[in-house]
Amino acid sequence: MAVSAPVGIDELLERVRAGYTRIDAPEAYAASRAGALLVDIRYQALRERDGLIPGALVVERNELEWRLDPLGSHRAPEATSHDLQVVVICNEGYASSLAAASLHALGLHRATDLTGGFQSWKAAGLPVAPA
Repeated sequence: MAVSAPVGIDELLERVRAGYTRIDAPEAYAASRAGALLVDIRYQALRERDGLIPGALVVERNELEWRLDPLGSHRAPEATSHDLQVVVICNEGYASSLAAASLHALGLHRATDLTGGFQSWKAAGLPVAPA
């Protein structure tokens, strides 16, 4: 069995991001208004510091696949279909790219992530609620 050459994180991000279309904050807001599920994977300290996106489902990154797999025994009630549009949001838009790729591997073909993460949402003046 051949061993692949190591890949740096920048190349890995480039590869996974080529597999889907990322969206910006206004597009994410519009998608959520049209029924997309926003999923905040930031850890608790960041949510407490910066606030929450109203209506977003909070799922810690280490639980994401278990909570969003429509076939999973630990799925969130919102994880209703592989056709669900999911927008993954981390703090700055890096971890969310890897998370979106993982959701694609589970068959959630409409999963994407927010370019710039929560910080771009906040900078765009979109709704934020205190934690």
